[in-house]
Amino acid sequence: MAVKHTPTGEVHKGFKGGKTGCGFNTSENSSHWINTTEMVTCNKNGCKN
Repeated sequence: MAVKHTPTGEVHKGFKGGKTGCGFNTSENSSHWINTTEMVTCNKNGCKN
């Protein structure tokens, strides 16, 4: 599953209501996050690998 940060358009590994692979908490500012099937675009450890 992937989650997209709508203000930046960056796609992270994870899901809305949890944490991304690189450590962002998607529960904070939850309106800025949407679940997506897009490819992960974040290059940080945990998301990309």
